[in-house]
This record gives sequence, structure tokens and C-alpha cells, in this order.
Amino acid sequence: MSLPLKPQIVAPTSDHRGLLVWRFPESMEAISSAPVGGGMGPLRWVLIVGVPDDYSRTDLSVHAAELSSGLGLEGRGATMFTAARVSQFRTHTDEGVTVAATVGVTRPTWAASEDGGHGTWPRSSGPGTINIVVGFPAPLCDAAAVNTVMTVTEAKSQALQEHGVPGTGTASDAVTVVWPGGEPRSRFGGPRSRYGAPAARAVHRCVLAALRGEDSR
Repeated sequence: MSLPLKPQIVAPTSDHRGLLVWRFPESMEAISSAPVGGGMGPLRWVLIVGVPDDYSRTDLSVHAAELSSGLGLEGRGATMFTAARVSQFRTHTDEGVTVAATVGVTRPTWAASEDGGHGTWPRSSGPGTINIVVGFPAPLCDAAAVNTVMTVTEAKSQALQEHGVPGTGTASDAVTVVWPGGEPRSRFGGPRSRYGAPAARAVHRCVLAALRGEDSR
């Protein structure tokens, strides 16, 4: 089982500026840096929440629970937030690996910035965070899952550099990688591995297409 190519798109309401929803018919194993539901473990759903640029809620778990309950989502899930327009997400599938990304880089930052601040980028595709969801068609071992997050991050940063963005990302970027359970498990997730390579290409394509205002398919 791989990630559905297109998530459900929920129109904006007073509680959010649009939602992207992935529902899995059975639990998927996952690794995620999502602020709500992140970590390693099974997931039944993934949610990307569009929020205002001046979003100031600190009770993210409460907000996520309100939204997931309203959508009828059950079980454990991961929720990410962004001020980017979620309806403008990009998606691409490469050799069975499916990637979806929301991209906004108004305030890029260098990971190793000495002043710890943010830059500005007038050519930005819009406010927000870069949220990336990756679906693998085959099981991963724990080490390969961690390696995949590294590969995804490297591919994202490569796309930013190629487009002239002054930073390696934003301070709130998040990644969620899901895969089916079972055996045998892939031992590697690096950029030259069986599934890491197409994951890197798909992430790079989605992020670069969003920055350029192009279709990623």
C-alpha cells in the first residue's frame, strides 16, 4: 500500500484555512516530525492544517483534536500546520514512492545560522512552512526510516538552493513518512537506495515546482 496520490481537500472554515487529509484503510507504520502525533509508530491518518500567517495558538494538540474529531478521524494520526495555501500542494509519484508537499518560504533560515534569526525572501511562493508527506510502497526498518527523513530533508534543501532561496528551510518544516507493515524490510533509505532515490527525486520535484509555480506531475 502506498500513499494516495491526492489527499482529501477540505475548504476553509472559521477554524482553519483549508485541510489536506490522508486516510489509510489500515494502519501504516510511520516516522514523523509533526508537532502533533509525531514520533515513530502506527498512523491511521495524516492531516495538514492551513492556518493564518499570524496564527498564535499554542494548544496545537487541542486544535488538532478538534479538527480530527470533526472529520471523523479515528485512531492515531499526525497533524502538521502551515500558513501556506494547502490547496496549492504539489504531489508526484516516482517508482511507487508518492510525495505531497505544501511549500511556503517567506521566512527562510539557515540551519546553522550564527545569529539564530530568519531571513526574508521577496520571491517567496507565499507564507508558511514546508510540510512533506512521503508514502513508501514497501516496509522499512527503523534505520532506513530515519535515513529516509535525512534524504527527504537533503532533497528539499537542494531544491531551495537551486531556486536561490537563502536558507535550508524554515524553522517549522515537518516531514511524515509512512509505509506498510510486513516483511522483508528495506534496510536503506539513503539517496542511492532502492526507494530513497525516487523519494529524493519526488521531493525535489514537488518543492521546486511549488517554488516555480509549476505543476509537479
